[in-house]
Order: sequence, then structure tokens, then C-alpha cells
Amino acid sequence: MKTSFDLHRLLRDVFDPSPDDVALVMTDHPRAGMTDDPDWVDRRRMAEEWRDGFAALGARTLPLLQYPASAGNNADLPESGQQDGRDISIRDAIASATLVVAMTRFSATAPLSAHVKARADLRVASMPGVLRAMEHTALAADYREVARRARLLAERLNRAESADVEFDTGHRCFFDLRYRSGHADDGDCTPSKEGFRLINLPSGEAFIVPYEGERLNEPSRTAGEIPVAWSGEQAVLEIRANRIESIRGGAYAERLRAHFDIDPARRNIAELGLGCNEAAVVRGSVLEDEKVGFHWAYGRSEHLGGITGPGAFRDPANVVHHDIVYAPGCPITARRVELTYPDDSRETILRDGRYLVF
Repeated sequence: MKTSFDLHRLLRDVFDPSPDDVALVMTDHPRAGMTDDPDWVDRRRMAEEWRDGFAALGARTLPLLQYPASAGNNADLPESGQQDGRDISIRDAIASATLVVAMTRFSATAPLSAHVKARADLRVASMPGVLRAMEHTALAADYREVARRARLLAERLNRAESADVEFDTGHRCFFDLRYRSGHADDGDCTPSKEGFRLINLPSGEAFIVPYEGERLNEPSRTAGEIPVAWSGEQAVLEIRANRIESIRGGAYAERLRAHFDIDPARRNIAELGLGCNEAAVVRGSVLEDEKVGFHWAYGRSEHLGGITGPGAFRDPANVVHHDIVYAPGCPITARRVELTYPDDSRETILRDGRYLVF
């Protein structure tokens, strides 16, 4: 059964727009060599609808900003796009807004985070890969409950020194969480929001960047084995000192080796995440899938509180932050997530895909 969706209610709950706001909705389109698809076309329609929604709620709205798709998820944005058929600097377009929503094919979260860090008056929601169907699942959630759960989990990650994750394949990985802060992607992008004012939408996760070993003579303790699956194939990533050191398996492992050999910075373990949006479902879109349960990411991390940024990559075209999800409904799931705190106490917060803390 589909959940009722009210766009204006969602915009009020998440953004609380006012006449003081200048809202910019931005979207990408296929660049040379790319093929458009129905979901991408509909996403651009959704962008128009959201722009109209902000206007109906009293915000001043800028023309829709469209730009050729970036090189990949969390790669830098191109320098220019178009508004009303006219070329415009993307940086200038963002500078003229107080509220930005990016409804894109490729994630713009990392490059947009730099704008948020530079401006205390800017609020941003990044929605890479958003689909119309999410209006009846994760976008229709009770965002008060989403916020409660995300903040509860973030508080635990903030206190924890490590996470021991066991997968249903029997593999285990230890994530070193020392010297890092936990964060909540709680669906709050209102003017009163404190701290870093960028969210993913649909929202609903707590996340932390594992310690990357940047302190002198103190290597990261992140280590173990992480299984990954794709189209019926499976490979195992061997992790040492917060890096993907080697990959076991057949043809899929060979493809993964080629992917990581392109740039050593891709081997960085960049995030541990705990999705907690109870209306979210696994549908094959990372944006929503990661809001269902446990996930981790590799590559770029500085936008989430780590140290690995675009400058760590050999070429801007190689920059990536890619999430892999282990929620119920995925080929591989997290059997157990156990946190260890500074007093050596331990808490199992997730077992067989279900949280034990709410």
C-alpha cells in the first residue's frame, strides 16, 4: 500500500521556507557519451515541481539550474550550467541562494559541502538518484521520528571507539572510530538548524568517518574482511590500516581490482553509516537503500569529517565516494554491529538487520 505524500508538508517539515529564503533547485542532464533514461527525465520534472512548491510556500525562487553531469558521484561540479537557457557560473548561482536542493543523477554532496562550510546562511539538501517512487516510502516518513533515531545513533557513534561488524557471510571487519565525531543526517534543513546545514534527502542515518591514520606513529586499526556482491557474484575485500589492501574472488574481484588500481585514494575506508528511516525500502538506489540499515563507503571522506579530499586523488576524474549497503533486502546483510566505548563496555546496537536501541 502506498503512503500518502504531501510535497508542501515535506517542504515545511524539512526546510521551513519563508519569504527570507532564496531557493535554488538544481539538476543535471546527460553529457556527451551518456544516455538519458526515464528516471532521469522524471527527476528533472520533479525538480520543477519542487521549485514550484517552494514558491507556493512563500520563498523567492531562482530559475531551475541545469548542468551537464559531473564525472561521477561526489566528483567536482562543472564550472557552468544554464538558467532559462542562459549560461551561468554554478558558483555564482549557489552564491545567490540561501537554500539549495540538488536533484541529480550523480551525487553533488561533497562539492556542495564546501559551499556550506564557507557560508553560515546556506542550507543544502542533496538528493542524488531520487525517484518518484520514494514519495511513497522514505520521503513520506515521519521526519520527527527519523530525527530522533538518527540523533540517538549519532550519539552512540560519537562516544564509540570502535565498531565490530559481522556479515551474514561470516566475514568480520573492525572499524576504528577514534578521533572522529558521529553525525546525524536527521532531515532537519530549517533556518534554526545548528551545525553543518547539509542533508541528504530522503534522510535518516547516523554516520562517522573511521580514523584514517593521519596521526604520527599511530596507524588506523580498521581491519578485517568485507564481502561485496554484484549480479550474483561475490568478492571479499581485505582491509588493513583503513585501506582496501587486496581483493579475493573471481571475475567480479578482477573488475574491482581494476577499479581500485585506477587511483590508490579509492582504497580509503571513508564512512560507516547506520540507516534508520523506517519508511525506507531497498530498491537498488543507494540514496534510499542506505537509509534502511548498515552501510560503509570508500574514497573521498573530507566532506563527512575525514581527511581524504579531491587533492588525494591522482586525477579529478577519479574522485569518488561510493556507499555499499548491507540492509535487509540486499544480497549480503549485517548480522551484528557492536560498539565499544572508552570504558571498554560493549553494546550490540544491531542484530540480523534490526536495531536493538529503539
